[in-house]
Amino acid sequence: MLGVKALQRYSLFGGLLEDQLDKIIPLLTEETFHPDQTIFVEGVPNDRILFIIKGRVSVIKGSTVIYDLTEGSTFGEMEVLDVMPCAATIKAVTKVTALTISNASLREIYKNDIKAFALLLMNLARDLSHRLRVANRIMVDGQMYDLYSSALSIQD
Repeated sequence: MLGVKALQRYSLFGGLLEDQLDKIIPLLTEETFHPDQTIFVEGVPNDRILFIIKGRVSVIKGSTVIYDLTEGSTFGEMEVLDVMPCAATIKAVTKVTALTISNASLREIYKNDIKAFALLLMNLARDLSHRLRVANRIMVDGQMYDLYSSALSIQD
């Protein structure tokens, strides 16, 4: 399990104070997935957010790989936030280690520290907004872009 200082480097936990993260860390679960393992299936309900510590996953809509996510990325947040089935299939490309935040854990964070909960959700919203901007660019010009490049440079 990652410690407070390591988690603070990632956007999902950005701005959270050490004492807030000390309360959140026990609510996280570590999971490991093997290459080609399906983590989420499009159309199937999901009740947890995953945060990649190590590895790479593909986000697949129908039979099309939309993009890959790597260390520091989250997935599953859409389903947790809008309480709808998975919008895409998520499949491990490499061995993946991820931290899981369940709906129950989110409720605990809400009950224990509303400010930490609000900041966590704001961080999720920022990440989703960034992905939406990239998706809009892809729709406009048909090019794949690096999800985490501030300049939205074309991937090699």
